[in-house]
Amino acid sequence: MVSGGCVGAEVEVDPEAAAAAAAAERDEAVAPAPARELVVGYALTSKKAKSFLQPKLRGLARKKGILFVAIDHKRPLSDQGPFDIVLHKLTGKGWQQLLEEYRETHPEVTVLDPPGAIAHLLDRQSMLQEVSELDLTDRYGKVRVPKQLFVNTDALSIPAAVTTAGLSLPLVAKPLVAKSHELSLAYDPTSLTKLEPPLVLQEFVNHGGVMFKVYIVGDAIRVVRRFSLPNVDEGDLSNNAGVFRFPRVSCAAASADDADLDPCVAELPPRPLLEILARELRRRLGLRLFNIDMIREHGTRDRFYVIDMNYFPGM
Repeated sequence: MVSGGCVGAEVEVDPEAAAAAAAAERDEAVAPAPARELVVGYALTSKKAKSFLQPKLRGLARKKGILFVAIDHKRPLSDQGPFDIVLHKLTGKGWQQLLEEYRETHPEVTVLDPPGAIAHLLDRQSMLQEVSELDLTDRYGKVRVPKQLFVNTDALSIPAAVTTAGLSLPLVAKPLVAKSHELSLAYDPTSLTKLEPPLVLQEFVNHGGVMFKVYIVGDAIRVVRRFSLPNVDEGDLSNNAGVFRFPRVSCAAASADDADLDPCVAELPPRPLLEILARELRRRLGLRLFNIDMIREHGTRDRFYVIDMNYFPGM
């Protein structure tokens, strides 16, 4: 061995160290390049963007290699991006046309969700049709929809239409277009004439004042409790008259998850039942980002009703 380490001197080499160094060089040479960021283009109202794209979500997305990019909904999408996913909650024929054209020319991009599928949930006349046709009965429970009636005539004719349809009071009145979360409760025939068509009338089902909001994102399901309208008894029907309006029921501020509730009311719907329902509705509706509002008929454990659905809901 020669000491001093001058140029040209021989150096004793450790065979194991040399092999390790060579392996490291080889691994570095064949190591895959860092994965490209997943680009999510979003087209949302300013209110929705503010509530959804919060700093915590953006920070988590960056750590996961996900980049959110705002879409200019007045320009062709092909001139923007490139996108891996398009996330949107806008309406209007102009936007729908832009999005459909983009889907045709970029089938490799995931669009959440197709405009035609979303439209199904914007009209309360057809919103619950798939649930009704599903008529889900499982050993974990039964899922139905309340009796309901679409009304697009003069308000004075509503009492007769309700009688013909065999609906029982009280009735929940909801705007036909599901953009509005306002609903009304009508206790008597006279109050029905004070409603404003077009609307959907839905039989009220006592449910202990608690609603279950079932959020569905692809295969993932999350359920939360919200306070809802209280039960109605015979005394309420005889002592109340008129239309009672409720601007917004079951919003996040009405969370019942930490409330001291009767276990029979608070018990969440069975997970297997929700998984079957979510899977079937994803298939039938062609949607991957929506929620279901469910109630349990008071006094039962396994009789559930879907009363509303929303695309890309808030929490």
